[in-house]
This record gives sequence, C-alpha cells and structure tokens, in this order.
Amino acid sequence: MDDTTTEVLKWLASGSGMIAAAMVSLDLGRRLTGWGFVIFLGSSLAWIAGAVLTGDAALGTQNAGLFVINLIGVYRYLLRAKPV
Repeated sequence: MDDTTTEVLKWLASGSGMIAAAMVSLDLGRRLTGWGFVIFLGSSLAWIAGAVLTGDAALGTQNAGLFVINLIGVYRYLLRAKPV
C-alpha cells in the first residue's frame, strides 16, 4: 500500500478510537457502551494494520492487547446476560 492509504488508515483508526472512547465514557447504557467496544475493536484492527504497514512493532503489540481487552468489553456489555 502507498503512503496515502496508510495515512488514511491511521486517521480512521484515530477517529474511530476517539468516537468509541466518548461512547464508553458517557456511560449511557449497556448497549451503547457495548457498541463503543465494537468500534474500539475496529480501531484496534486499523491500528494493527497501520503498524504492520509501517513496521511499528510496539504499536501493533499494544493494539493486539487492546483488541483482546475490547473483546472482553463486547462480551461483558453485549453478549453476557445483564448482571442482577
């Protein structure tokens, strides 16, 4: 991929991460928070792709870890039965 594609990918990752963070931080209910974690998953994948394209192992490793954490968030807020 060329530099322009990589830049677009990184800006997409950045923007979606900020949107997801706002959704989670507003705490407007389990469903919205859960969808925030879904967007975080997409952001992590975009960052991992950007890290692979630029050879940035630290960024890729960080976002692989965040991807797992966000999977837990999706499970807790969207898939698991609501706690009593």
